[in-house]
Amino acid sequence: MKFFDVVSIEEAIKLTKDNFRDYRFQLEEVHILKSIDRVVGEDIHSNIDVPEFNRSTVDGYGINIIDSHGATDSIPSILNILGQVKMGEETKYSIKSGDTVYIPTGGMIPKGVDGVVMIENTEKLDQDSLLIYKPISQGENIISQGDDIKKNSLIIREGRKITPEVMGVLAALGMEKVKVYKQPKFYIISTGDEIIDIDEELNLGKVRDINSYGLYGLVKKIGGQVVGKSIIKDHYESLRAEVDKALDISDIVLISGGSSVGTRDYTYKVIDSFNEEGVFVHGLSIKPGKPTIIGKGKDKPIFGLPGHPVSSIIVFKAIIEPFINEKLSINTIKPKINAIIDFNFPSSPGKTTYQMVKLVDKEGVFFASPSFGKSGMISLLSESQGYIILEPKEEGVYKGEEREVYLL
Repeated sequence: MKFFDVVSIEEAIKLTKDNFRDYRFQLEEVHILKSIDRVVGEDIHSNIDVPEFNRSTVDGYGINIIDSHGATDSIPSILNILGQVKMGEETKYSIKSGDTVYIPTGGMIPKGVDGVVMIENTEKLDQDSLLIYKPISQGENIISQGDDIKKNSLIIREGRKITPEVMGVLAALGMEKVKVYKQPKFYIISTGDEIIDIDEELNLGKVRDINSYGLYGLVKKIGGQVVGKSIIKDHYESLRAEVDKALDISDIVLISGGSSVGTRDYTYKVIDSFNEEGVFVHGLSIKPGKPTIIGKGKDKPIFGLPGHPVSSIIVFKAIIEPFINEKLSINTIKPKINAIIDFNFPSSPGKTTYQMVKLVDKEGVFFASPSFGKSGMISLLSESQGYIILEPKEEGVYKGEEREVYLL
């Protein structure tokens, strides 16, 4: 493996998939109240019709629709009131032409009823007689058994993230528990003699650990969990021991820093020391994020991410997030908007460029301007709301162009 024998984003994703073709996350069963944002692990089919009976969608009177034909304000139809349907109970009523029953919204439709007249289009003449002022059509204001969901039909596909709306569907099906993918377990290691944690005293020459906190948030956002987080100095044996421990308790190891070519960058050597495939990507044709390492240890993926915060985030979104989505069968739609570019700026020909941008909403039209700065600058994180992607063949972006902006 040559140092910085760079590959494209597409090639890196393919190599990662090929090296972990049989890699799977297991399933577990959870209560639906604890399922929010989890990923459905198998197709879900309905075991019932929804609704399970014909019911009214309005407060009104169930009739035989023939009895409403020709009804007007001046010449209403007159029907005999048999009674009313009680909510939550099976109705025993059966009507024939000339009869009617009151049905509340959601109430069961009695036999013989083929339409419901809204209550505002009726008037009681007395306790036993009803005036109808408007004709209705077949099935009007009725939802029939199975109209919403048919028994045995596919309702929720594997890979769907559970939202409050999906929880409602599961409840409608009477599903107290649902099979979901276990949350991917990540272990995050920051490397460097200069790195300290946020609760340590910041002396001259030291740098607070930014990447592990940013990566922690990204992991949580895609539905993963962080089972360990540590800072390791530039020392081969220490890093090797930490990665070995991390592989035993996690599914994926993220190493921040130590991915460039240098005498004290040990990530490459550590990954290659596990006597398996080792490093299969060392360098991406991407800006920012070129010094990225992807490898395999104990049959698990190890990602060596750049030390610069923006580069680390970009590589996570470009490589790791698609890998997780593919393994969880997630067919997600990246949140994005169209925006007008309000500034000329160049790309890096031959590389896929991820350019951070700031967004401004001007009377419903979004404008994007580039967040200039080196990938190690923290202000790029605080000032940017998204990024645009420039392909290797592009020379840059011109003011006035409309581009897709992927939201952070």
